[in-house]
Amino acid sequence: MNRTLPSWLLGLTLSGLPGLLSAQPFVDPAPPAVAEAPAEAATPDPVDVPGLTYHAAPKPLAPEAVTADWPRFLGPTDDAKSPETHLLERFPEGGPAKVWEMEKGNSYTTPVIVGGRLVFFHRLDDEEVIQCLDPETGKQFWSHRYPVEYRDRYGFNNGPRASAVIAEGRVYTLGAASALTCLDLATGARLWQRQLAEEFARLPYFFGHGCAPLVHGGKVIVPLGTSDGLSVAAFDAANGKLVWGTRHTWQAGYASPVVANLRGAERLLVFAGDDSDPPAGGLLAIDPESGELLDAFPWRPDKYESVNGSTPVAVGGDRVFLSASYGKGSVMLRLNESLKWEELWRAEDFGLHWSTALLLDGHLYGFQGRNEPDAWLAALSVETGGEVWRADPEFTVPAPATPGRARRRAEGRDYRMKYFRGSLLHADGRTWALGEFGTLGIFNLSSEGFEEADRTQLFLARATWSLPVLHRGLLYIAQHEPDMAGHPPRLICYDLRR
Repeated sequence: MNRTLPSWLLGLTLSGLPGLLSAQPFVDPAPPAVAEAPAEAATPDPVDVPGLTYHAAPKPLAPEAVTADWPRFLGPTDDAKSPETHLLERFPEGGPAKVWEMEKGNSYTTPVIVGGRLVFFHRLDDEEVIQCLDPETGKQFWSHRYPVEYRDRYGFNNGPRASAVIAEGRVYTLGAASALTCLDLATGARLWQRQLAEEFARLPYFFGHGCAPLVHGGKVIVPLGTSDGLSVAAFDAANGKLVWGTRHTWQAGYASPVVANLRGAERLLVFAGDDSDPPAGGLLAIDPESGELLDAFPWRPDKYESVNGSTPVAVGGDRVFLSASYGKGSVMLRLNESLKWEELWRAEDFGLHWSTALLLDGHLYGFQGRNEPDAWLAALSVETGGEVWRADPEFTVPAPATPGRARRRAEGRDYRMKYFRGSLLHADGRTWALGEFGTLGIFNLSSEGFEEADRTQLFLARATWSLPVLHRGLLYIAQHEPDMAGHPPRLICYDLRR
């Protein structure tokens, strides 16, 4: 490949020759050693871990309640929706009851939960740690750790950005420095691990490797980006060997890849774009079985220090919604009969920074905005891209009791607050909104407008940026920075059972 060509020209050339380029396979430079999964053994009793506080058992789960596992970052259907029912209609006084909380290390991740096992991925000191916990008590079944040297160049925390994935009795994680790890869910035994940055000449990233891997069809699919044009890689889920690679110049972004049924077949959607100058990236449509690149649609802010971080949303049988911040906005694409992208409309004033748009009844909902002050909640028409309504609720939050002199300064003060760049989770006919300073709201969203049914302030802490996790009527929220009451970063389990 001629790396002296401008990146835009390379991207155009590569996207125009998907069949030819996919015929040039990548060679696996370092297939990993694979350990056998341990023989079936008695399930160990979970034990307490340092930093764990158990508050009280949750309410009994209603016999008729619908529940669902949460195996991936965006939930069971990769769209921030859950089929769970029998959840609170309003918050009790003081907010939802805590079941347990655990002090956590550095990360921007959330837990995943399958079959009575909660897996949480974070960093403690100079190790990335994968912990398997009891979802209702926080007690630990097992943990696995390995050293990591990642340092964020912009001063954000140094922990992993990508949540774990559970599939077929295995746990998969992708660390900030590109360690791809496969563990046995029952025991925590390591089955294989790859150091992708070293093995594949990975190009640099602004904030580390930050997109959650996708496990699909027996493969672990990882957006990558290397000096020889390996844009997306698929590894055998059982042994970690490279199965296929998609050739393109675009690097991994921070949006997680998803598979959607478009034009009657499964298509892998990868929203790429990270550290490149000039900035380049966009949506790749890929055959998930072969890795063949079908088409590439450029969609990336003009600013060098920008990323693509909002996961694509499939709409209907042939459309996909994309959004990016930094002044870029949103676009609706259609995959045509020739399996090429066509642009249907743009919405320049609707740019999601990292959260995923929520699709409900022909409308898209989300908190647009690059920074806290310029964020608001809006609804777009799927058909036209027109803004149907906009809401920016403002409220006051009393200052929490804090130790020492800081407490004396804060006493009697109220803070003016908004949801700012929030996240939306839909379940039980309502939408749960988590604001980036720890506000939790219950919304009724429709084309007619916005209704805030209730609201509570869980804590006051910056960078509450991760989508909440819902499982068996319990809500799990990651507090990524210390709060104003003096609590360290925590993983907190709340009781939402009605």
